[in-house]
Amino acid sequence: MAQEKEEGQKKKVKRPSALKRDLQGEKRRVQNRTYKAKVQTAIRAFEASKSKETLNQVYSLMDKGVKTGLFASNKASRSKARLAAKLA
Repeated sequence: MAQEKEEGQKKKVKRPSALKRDLQGEKRRVQNRTYKAKVQTAIRAFEASKSKETLNQVYSLMDKGVKTGLFASNKASRSKARLAAKLA
């Protein structure tokens, strides 16, 4: 009886739309990680140079991250305030 159930049930097959959705999610995840790495690199560059130009670059990247939904607005505000305090 157990064998009959096992033979009757087939393994689910992933449909093309599900595969496409998985691939798009992976692509989005990689893009987000890449962008976050770019922001961290800009922050490190600012901490090394302590210049207003690099601070402006960090602000720009953080604001774009908020706009695209990558960062919460409070996180961006908090990070920018801390970096501005280091400049002062």
